Amino acid sequence: MKKLNPSYIGQRNDIVKLIPNNVSKILDIGCSIGTLGRQLKSKNNAYIAGIEKSRAMGKEASKYLDKVFIGDIEDGMLNNIDDHEFDCVILADVLEHLKNPWKIVSHCYRILKNDGLIIASIPNVKHYSTIYNLVFKGYWPYRDRGIHDKTHLRFFTKKNVRKLFEQENFKKNRIVANYRIIEKPSKINKYSRILSIFPLRSFFVFQYIAVYQKSV
Repeated sequence: MKKLNPSYIGQRNDIVKLIPNNVSKILDIGCSIGTLGRQLKSKNNAYIAGIEKSRAMGKEASKYLDKVFIGDIEDGMLNNIDDHEFDCVILADVLEHLKNPWKIVSHCYRILKNDGLIIASIPNVKHYSTIYNLVFKGYWPYRDRGIHDKTHLRFFTKKNVRKLFEQENFKKNRIVANYRIIEKPSKINKYSRILSIFPLRSFFVFQYIAVYQKSV
């Protein structure tokens, strides 16, 4: 397997801790090589299904998950999943890569059981680095990872995140903020919370993790 972007294969302790212990059937959309699924297997002993666009990564994930569907989520793959099938659907750094994330969220509502959870991690384009590069450098900072990953098609602020899920009958459970001063992992990021005081807070949020519950 060729060298993979570390942003897509690492552990996600921040997501794992948000999933209740009684969740027993999970769909991980964009499951990569199955790292998150393995973590959830260890914690919840749950049935974990995954969807992965990359055949190489999906093949690796299938060694650890109960079932892996390989293909593009926007090619109608969710149409083959029954209503009320899963307790939890995870979209970890996925929605910003889609042409129509609103349609995918709508499908997720359908396949979730009543009171099921949808959990999505989404970059915050309002981060000060966006404004700095646009205002003072006059360009959009295309990068290989993070908020300005050049494969992103859609961009979100916290308000956009709320509107994305409120289009369906989801009710907010919580929205968690991950703070960073610079995008790549660094010791300097431990000071980000010092800077995250109102009214500066939203400018140092690197990523939001939205947890919404299906309401009927």
